Amino acid sequence: MFTRLTLCLLPALALIAPAADARDLTVMSFNIRYPSPEDGPDRWETRAPIAIDMIRAQDPDLIGTQELYQRQGDAIVAALPRFRWFGRDRRGAHADEHMGIFYRGDRLRLVRSGDFWLSDTPDQVGSSSWGVDLPRMVNWGMFETREGKPRRFVLFDTHFAHRDTDDEARRKSAELLLSRIPAIAGTLPVIVTGDMNATPDSTAYAAFTARLRDAWTGAATRDGPERTFHAFTGTADRRIDYIFVRDFAPLSARVVTHNRAGRYASDHFPVVATLRPAK
Repeated sequence: MFTRLTLCLLPALALIAPAADARDLTVMSFNIRYPSPEDGPDRWETRAPIAIDMIRAQDPDLIGTQELYQRQGDAIVAALPRFRWFGRDRRGAHADEHMGIFYRGDRLRLVRSGDFWLSDTPDQVGSSSWGVDLPRMVNWGMFETREGKPRRFVLFDTHFAHRDTDDEARRKSAELLLSRIPAIAGTLPVIVTGDMNATPDSTAYAAFTARLRDAWTGAATRDGPERTFHAFTGTADRRIDYIFVRDFAPLSARVVTHNRAGRYASDHFPVVATLRPAK
């Protein structure tokens, strides 16, 4: 039964409780490791069921992947049919590595999507600059939530140059990606996932955190090791995988070390963040 005290408290409680239609998002960044026959016991055919079990257990709404080959993406969707995925590969087709974006079709609607290359000619398919040895690119999607009041946001997914000599290329890649956000996302909330091949003391990381929030450092709670690249050993030696956000509040973040008897889904640990729209 409502009392006079209860009625007086209702306005205050309304300010504390989140809106019923403000659904949180769970986002994963995952360098899945391409299917190399040289990986021996860690080849994709061995890792596939581990990766699929890990994704099922984490239950993300979205996954930004790196190094994804089409057959890997198709295998994941075949095993987890609520997911869909999209994206061209680094050369503009489907025979090479993709920055494939997965999303739950029952939870999210893809409004539009696109891509661009990390180069001086970003709209030229397969282009590269700044001395890198392989084309690098960004895949993006604008999404709308299906539950409650529809909310739109944009996810950008990328994979930066990997060599020690590519620090300047990584900085320029970060600046290019950030410069493209206004034209693509406007004022919508933004998520950036990626293997940046850049540690937190790098110029690329500084460029991102000047404009976006690092979901790991900004999360209210964190779980797992901070470092993410472990070369199939289970012991990570550096942090290079990230989720950055704009107009989302990171509620929690975790680095997932799921394995089967010491066999891992990839040579990178996935990063997962639960995000709440900030407005």
